[in-house]
Amino acid sequence: MRAIRVTSAALLSATALAMTAPAARAHDDDSGFWARVLPTTVAAGDPVILRATGCEQSVTVASAVFDTVTIRRGRTTARVMVDRDARPGAVYEVSFYCGTFWQSVDLTIAGGRPAPVRPAHPRKGVHAGDGGSLAGLNLKELGLGAALITGALGTAYHLSRRRTEGDDA
Repeated sequence: MRAIRVTSAALLSATALAMTAPAARAHDDDSGFWARVLPTTVAAGDPVILRATGCEQSVTVASAVFDTVTIRRGRTTARVMVDRDARPGAVYEVSFYCGTFWQSVDLTIAGGRPAPVRPAHPRKGVHAGDGGSLAGLNLKELGLGAALITGALGTAYHLSRRRTEGDDA
């Protein structure tokens, strides 16, 4: 009977600890290779700005709607003219190449029927690996976690020490 109480108290404590473990937060992170086309919708023959950040070498940009362009090392933008014969309402893929990394962005040509709605591309990737670090230490969360653990341990102790009516000897 005593083993069941101890096991229950240990499981309750372990569960309380697991439930109060802090979750890793995703912070804004500008590291990595990111590409954008501004504006994302443009009329045929108009200029667009190609922007690539996070690449330590020259970036090559290719699309069916303009000639291949190179954004030189140390720069982040280039300006190109969209072909005048681009189909209105069409969505063209613009590919950015940074060494072995690449990223594609859609460029819509204004006019004609609207393009079908596509899910937005994520602007930033997952920033993982901060779990367990002390960055962003929050005293309120620490205090609440400590209070929950203390409460769980106190409850477990109380329940393990409580005698039933049949134990009076």
